[in-house]
Amino acid sequence: MTWETVIGLEIHAQLATKSKIFSGASTAYGAPPNTQACAVDLGLPGVLPVLNKEAVRMAAKLGLAIGAKVANRSVFARKNYFYPDLPKGYQISQFELPIVEKGQIQIELDDEEKTIGITRAHLEEDAGKSLHEDFQGLSGIDLNRAGTPLIEIVSEPDMRSAKEAIAYMKKIHSLVRYLEICDGNMQEGSFRCDANVSIRRKGAEQFGTRAELKNLNSFRFVERAINYEVERQIDILEAGGKVKQETRLYDAEKNETRSMRSKEEANDYRYFPDPDLLPVVIEPEFLEQVKATLPELPDAKKHRFMKEYDISLYDASVLTAHRELANYFEEVVKISGSEPKLCVNWVMGDLSGFLNKNNLDITQSPVSSEQLAGMLARISDKTISGKIAKQVFEDIWSGEGTADEIIDKKGLKQVTDSGLIEKLVNDAVDNNLQQVEQYKAGKDKLFGFFVGQVMKVSKGKANPAQVNELLKKKLADS
Repeated sequence: MTWETVIGLEIHAQLATKSKIFSGASTAYGAPPNTQACAVDLGLPGVLPVLNKEAVRMAAKLGLAIGAKVANRSVFARKNYFYPDLPKGYQISQFELPIVEKGQIQIELDDEEKTIGITRAHLEEDAGKSLHEDFQGLSGIDLNRAGTPLIEIVSEPDMRSAKEAIAYMKKIHSLVRYLEICDGNMQEGSFRCDANVSIRRKGAEQFGTRAELKNLNSFRFVERAINYEVERQIDILEAGGKVKQETRLYDAEKNETRSMRSKEEANDYRYFPDPDLLPVVIEPEFLEQVKATLPELPDAKKHRFMKEYDISLYDASVLTAHRELANYFEEVVKISGSEPKLCVNWVMGDLSGFLNKNNLDITQSPVSSEQLAGMLARISDKTISGKIAKQVFEDIWSGEGTADEIIDKKGLKQVTDSGLIEKLVNDAVDNNLQQVEQYKAGKDKLFGFFVGQVMKVSKGKANPAQVNELLKKKLADS
């Protein structure tokens, strides 16, 4: 029997405000436990929450970026449940009237695009954090995070595989960073995800029973958890059992999900409007001001790159996934004056390879856009070959100077003197007559042998295009 996977994601992005959503306490990461939780965050008697306008502005910015409706009136509600790291006994969130509704984004997978619907995005406060280590069998509570502003982005159940879910999650991650409303740091908990996973018979219209997967704090864990859960549900149904609607925890060490509790419904939380907070009313003038601050968004930049630089959907998608990488690439093209495809190959190839190997991102690159552009200009004007450029790049990475300085210092300038190259070609052919006979007898692969002989004698400096042209002529005449 063929099964179809149905996935919806709930992404929690921590908003990049300096203070919390309902208090003036700091949101800075890494402070000693319980030093950034004020009386409002703790829900002490006599204190009242005051809404952070910057959090509203950031939520509106997201709504505009995904083509959603930004509500002119939204309401905060109390979501009631007991947990040790929730000091008030309730979480302030939004339920029936969220600030953002009905948007969408495009994802790319295998050079194809797909639209994923976004049901809603609502503002809420974060809870504290339970700590289970180093307390001699007890748990500690750190309330620094309590009251930190979050926007929860809820997708439609439009994804049909773990790969689609990852593509969607990465697109949202890219978007919130472009908008500068979230730093996207998953290790610090700034960007987290819960996945709702179910399966159904291929062609069925009704959804299956879903499980909500928690504790997903990396793209890799999201993919692994979804794939495990899909297989678990298939095994249950094919054995004649029924999938339970429940919340499950993903254990990364064992690569499995395990049951936490039965899945709660909205009425379990006894939502009701928060009596201490007025409805949020957004005037059209405010939205226009927010709209004016929107940057060029990833999709618009991607399509511009494809048109302006004549590059593929895949290349444009990779280059625009991170705002800093896109800016770096454009600077390289502008400064070097080189063909965009050459710039694409070096930015996505050698540069990205070195960054990945050294666990660095583009903002930490030892090779600036100006330095890479300077080297590519020397390839374009044939001062150096692509092979020599790899050595020059390594030297720039190691801090030995600019491309021009390294080329001069190490004598790496490409040989373009046709007379000298012709002599090297003649020597390569005359000194290897046996290989010449084999080549003329049909062993075409030996052409590379002759090229190698010329490049070896010239120490890699001979212009490859000239070498190939003169070799073909020489071998044809031999």
